[in-house]
Amino acid sequence: MPSIAPCSCIYGVLVLFLVTGSFAGDPYVFFDWTVSYLIASPLGIKQQVIGINGQFPGPTLNVTTNWNVVVNVKNDLDEPLLITWNGVQHRKNSWQDGVLGTNCPIPAGWNWTYQFQVKDQIGSFFYFPSLNFQRSAGGYGGVIINNRDIIPLPFAVPDADVELFISDWYTKSHKKLRKDVEDGKDLGVPDGILINGFGPYRYDEALVHGGIAYQIINIEPGNTYRFRVHNVGISTSLNFRIQNHNLLLVETEGSYTVQQNYTNMDIHVGQSYSFLVTMDQTASSDYYIVASPRYVNSSKASGVAILHYANSQGPASGPLPDPPNEYDMYFSMSQARSIRWNVSAGAARPNPQGSFKYGQITVTDVYVIVNRPAELIDGKWCTTLNGISYLTPSTPLKLAQQYNIPGVYKLDFPNTQMNRHPKVDTSLINGTFKGFMEIIFQNNDTTVQSYHLDGYAFFVVGMDFGVWTENSRGTYNKWDGVARSTTQVFPGAWTAILVSLDNAGIWNLRAENLDSWYLGQEVYLSIMNPEIDKSEVPLPDNTIYCGALSSLQKDQARRYSFSHAPSPAGLSRTVLVVLIITLYGPFFSHVTAS
Repeated sequence: MPSIAPCSCIYGVLVLFLVTGSFAGDPYVFFDWTVSYLIASPLGIKQQVIGINGQFPGPTLNVTTNWNVVVNVKNDLDEPLLITWNGVQHRKNSWQDGVLGTNCPIPAGWNWTYQFQVKDQIGSFFYFPSLNFQRSAGGYGGVIINNRDIIPLPFAVPDADVELFISDWYTKSHKKLRKDVEDGKDLGVPDGILINGFGPYRYDEALVHGGIAYQIINIEPGNTYRFRVHNVGISTSLNFRIQNHNLLLVETEGSYTVQQNYTNMDIHVGQSYSFLVTMDQTASSDYYIVASPRYVNSSKASGVAILHYANSQGPASGPLPDPPNEYDMYFSMSQARSIRWNVSAGAARPNPQGSFKYGQITVTDVYVIVNRPAELIDGKWCTTLNGISYLTPSTPLKLAQQYNIPGVYKLDFPNTQMNRHPKVDTSLINGTFKGFMEIIFQNNDTTVQSYHLDGYAFFVVGMDFGVWTENSRGTYNKWDGVARSTTQVFPGAWTAILVSLDNAGIWNLRAENLDSWYLGQEVYLSIMNPEIDKSEVPLPDNTIYCGALSSLQKDQARRYSFSHAPSPAGLSRTVLVVLIITLYGPFFSHVTAS
């Protein structure tokens, strides 16, 4: 269960030393996961959730910049599965992205092995199942990419990490929610808010039923902890705060930020933040950790966990710490604008983040992407971007491109809203390799929408209410706009991003709000390197085939074993890492919160 983990990870040190000592190149770490249904009662009602290795949330991938990660995923669900890695860039390797544009799904009863390098990245991310509304049932977990030893953190090393997964939650199954969305029904107000898969502490007997298990974070007075907080929910922006404690923001989605104190932070769907929190209170009682819904008229309970000092003199009591005004989006936008890139800090590389002077680069492509709420197109409920609801072909785009299969997709996604009836189509953005793209998201919906781009971190350079015009560029932050992979767009407002298209592949741009995404609010960017690049990762030899290429697929005879037999060197690495884990397993374990 995700909780408190020592920052100096013995597991990482041993693997790094032993693997690199025996083999050339960057180290490998191996994970073996079984994804299955579990029965849990996070809100006091028994329901089916999705867990990994019997855990809900799933295990954390705790790795270091440039490590090679091998994850064997066994699909023990009753429907196809893919895992995507929110914010992990998969440099030159979109084969591992875990979305339908790049991968055939893993059939029920099969397994597939992801293998990717966390190249030139640091930071806090998460993974989740990308198909069939499964994220609404769980299946998510953390990804921590630590700095290499040669690059110091831009702050004192904290005493430990604390991972928190905050999410809206429904007691309906993911299949029922999926059917409701297909039928044009609104998701409605969530039944509750979870923290690390647990329901709320009983802070209000009228709102919270007795007998609900809640998360306790045990801490030592005087210590400083790095709280890595992820909104893994499906549709609700959440305000995060810790009673009587400041949140010193230090990182978001792989970028170190200018260090500023906040009393609370709005965290939108799909976003991740790191805060340093110092345990500087008197511990006259325990303290509330709160995640409450934003812009939702709800009488349901907030998500509440407990921060427990070792010398605490009693339980938490009284009202929760005040949130911002429930419907004040101006506060939230002002807060978002205050988050700045730490231009002097090194991250994955020794040179300062700000040495990439994005504000001086000439823009090569501009896309103004306008969304629309769900509407009927040819008798089906769909959401659109620039009047197009994305149609998923039976053959993944990346495979169609690899095998030159005609007619699967078109490179004709419009760069602005078209004056025509909306349609369903497989239309891609044709990006220029090593170009510099400006994307403006214009939100015509009535709710906050989050947008995420796989394969990249982009610079958030501006946001405002109203309709974007070319004059809006005069407000752009051309110096220290934060680089991240997920940004919010407020209703009736716009957000502008800049992105350097230096990662060849086919990459998913999507709404993180699951209802919008499921009904078609996504598009893929095709970024083709016109020259032969031998460092680009080729077609994996464990590829699953489907659609027009189904005849290439052989029956998976060795189910529930590694999909791709490693080379002798790889096998040695596997045995070595397993040996390390066996011998030192007790030292690797997280200190589980009660």
